[in-house]
Amino acid sequence: MAAAKKSGSEMTVVRGLDVARYMGRWYEIASLPNFFQPRDGRDTRATYALRPDGATVDVLNETWGGNGKRDYIKGTAYKADPASDEAKLKVKFYLPPFLPVIPVVGDYWVLYVDDDYQHALVGEPRRKDLWILCRQTSMDDEVYGRLLEKAKEEGYDVEKLRKTPQDDPPPESDAAPTDTKGTWWFKSLFGK
Repeated sequence: MAAAKKSGSEMTVVRGLDVARYMGRWYEIASLPNFFQPRDGRDTRATYALRPDGATVDVLNETWGGNGKRDYIKGTAYKADPASDEAKLKVKFYLPPFLPVIPVVGDYWVLYVDDDYQHALVGEPRRKDLWILCRQTSMDDEVYGRLLEKAKEEGYDVEKLRKTPQDDPPPESDAAPTDTKGTWWFKSLFGK
């Protein structure tokens, strides 16, 4: 077992990510709590689609709140350094979602993806955000354990991870009532 890295050291990032294979839907199995996701969120997922330019990715993040309503935000992703083969991306969203005027850009680093592109570990250089993703709504305990070990090796405090409840089958986007007022965004500012 590898020793955990110090929080200031450079993380190991996937090299040569096949962006086309990475596209599609990913279900959030676990994440570190953050201000921009509702605390009572469930069935959280991200859907990625490569634009015709081959360099920009459309991002759709969705979650269902305790009230049963679908909350979502759309954005884009692109390589932080187009000349690098590292899977270090930037994601851009506009806030608030109901009146998008403020661009917010964050880091999205793919720290691990399996050979079949079924499981992924995503983080960012400050080690404040971490996501364990899967193509299915559930993940084998052994695979989950390996991803936890990888996160620990990269300097993450995995004790703070929150497992995301996922329904099987997952809810359909177009069948759910949607929060069109963006109230989830305001609540997230106050840690609700």
